[in-house]
Amino acid sequence: MKILKNGLMLVGMLCVISSLIFAVQNTMGSSSNDTNDQALHKGESADTYKYKVRAIDIPSDLNFADESVPVDDPEVMERIDREFLVNTYWQSNALLLMKRANKYFPIIEPILKKNGIPDDFKYLAVAESGLQNLISPAGATGFWQIMKGTGKDFGLEINDNVDERYHLEKSTEVACRYLKSSKEKFGSWTLAAASYNAGPYGIKRYQGVQQVDAYYDLLLGEETGRYVFRILAIKEILSNPEKYGFEIGKEDLYTAVPTFNVEVDSPIANFADFAQDYEINYKILKRHNPWLREAHLNNGSKKKYVIEIPNKGYYKVSK
Repeated sequence: MKILKNGLMLVGMLCVISSLIFAVQNTMGSSSNDTNDQALHKGESADTYKYKVRAIDIPSDLNFADESVPVDDPEVMERIDREFLVNTYWQSNALLLMKRANKYFPIIEPILKKNGIPDDFKYLAVAESGLQNLISPAGATGFWQIMKGTGKDFGLEINDNVDERYHLEKSTEVACRYLKSSKEKFGSWTLAAASYNAGPYGIKRYQGVQQVDAYYDLLLGEETGRYVFRILAIKEILSNPEKYGFEIGKEDLYTAVPTFNVEVDSPIANFADFAQDYEINYKILKRHNPWLREAHLNNGSKKKYVIEIPNKGYYKVSK
């Protein structure tokens, strides 16, 4: 009797579960049909509601700084395809890059042009830092990811109080000088870009061992081997966002706040007080001048510094 009773209970439970599954399926089916009916009612296919991931049509005329990419080489094409896929379908990151580029490219572009550096190198800064003031595990810093020793060699002030690797204009000037020097060494802008990642001695070593010169002929480490291809993908996607499925309006882009410059040639004891004199706060002052690393400026040498102050009316500051 106990076994029969347990068996009847089990059958009953199975019936209840079956009824629930049937009800859920009917509900889901009704919802799906409603969606299809709604799509058809609007004159659209139900496929409109599906997220589609497609292979990417790689342009046949890819170039970096007017230096052609051998897209007819199957090994090269696979490497290009990888970077296009990764950077196209990492949509949130691509959108952020587009937004930031609108804010920072107008600062970077004229400095590149003035120094005779091809405009494509602005995408190198994107590849390096995503146009953010980052610090790498190795200590490379700022938009251009400049190492401390390199920065000092090129005349940047770097200490606990001031770090000009965070100064976009000054660090861009240093990057230009570095790239121009690399171009003179290698005779190629593509190799100059690769040497920015691996260092000129690293590229020379690879060339010597492998007895080839061109970037696309070299077997490089994982990071440097992907480096130029990543820049190429970023350049193409940011230059033609609609082609790769991105819809972004002018109103969606980040813009720079207009500023004016204040020259100082003496110590500043407290940046919070200094900021209040210009009707802003400490946070806003530091956002516009990230190269000021502490809450004060030592400046015992009476050096002249230029501090960027946002125009009035662009920030609401609590009293």
